[in-house]
Amino acid sequence: MKLQHLVLVAASPVLLFSCVSSKKFKTAQADYANLETKYKTLESDLSECSTEKATLTRQKETLEREKALLNTRVADLIAQADYLKENNNQALKQLENLSVISGKQAESIKKSMENIGAKDAYIQTLQQQMAHKDSLNMALVMNLKGAIGNLDDQDINIKVDKGVVYIDISDKLLFKSGSYEVTNRAKEVLGKVAQVLKNQPDMEFMVEGHTDNVPYKGGVLADNWDLSVKRATAVVRILQKQYGLDPAKMAAAGRGEYRPVQENTTKEGKAANRRTRIVILPQLDQFFKLLEPAK
Repeated sequence: MKLQHLVLVAASPVLLFSCVSSKKFKTAQADYANLETKYKTLESDLSECSTEKATLTRQKETLEREKALLNTRVADLIAQADYLKENNNQALKQLENLSVISGKQAESIKKSMENIGAKDAYIQTLQQQMAHKDSLNMALVMNLKGAIGNLDDQDINIKVDKGVVYIDISDKLLFKSGSYEVTNRAKEVLGKVAQVLKNQPDMEFMVEGHTDNVPYKGGVLADNWDLSVKRATAVVRILQKQYGLDPAKMAAAGRGEYRPVQENTTKEGKAANRRTRIVILPQLDQFFKLLEPAK
């Protein structure tokens, strides 16, 4: 027993040493594997960075070439402009020096050329103003259509014709046959139109009454012309008294049967001709101001 005990005591350090070395080895193996994985990841990132760097380098070279070409183009244009300017100056001096053209005549030619340039600028200004007016008209039409909603085009039609905005409202919606009393439904529609027009306080408009060619038989009024005037003034009064539009910005007119939009030979044509039209009047005073010479 003592001998066996001594043998076990002697063998214990060897076994313990062997066990500790195996754990360290496995730990070292795991650390190595982790380091190898990180190395491969870094190596892959380095490769991607190298590829991206090469791409950016090529893009930079391309942009530098384009920049050089643009600089060359700009220099050429500047040189051409200087050349043309010099030629114009020389031509003007030659005109002044010609025996058949006096200095005053050359100066007159110079001023004429300047006037042509000024007129071109003036024409461009007019075109810009007209384009601005057209865009405002289209915005007004869109606002009117948005305010009125999904009414049938046979009852109300909004359009722009030759720079003028027209709102055509069927008399079927506005009045009973032979009457000039505005219906309650029509008052709602006029209220929506008035709300849009009220947002344009400088805008003036005319309300026109139109009829078909069927003779008026009422007794109180004389004829269709009289009826069309009464209908126009009835609409104007509602816009003024119920919806607060400025009467100084409105006009009422009756055209009777004399401005039809369709032939009065069919039922549909007669219905189309029985209408009340609101005409947004162009602001001619502003247009004429453009024609006045600058002071």
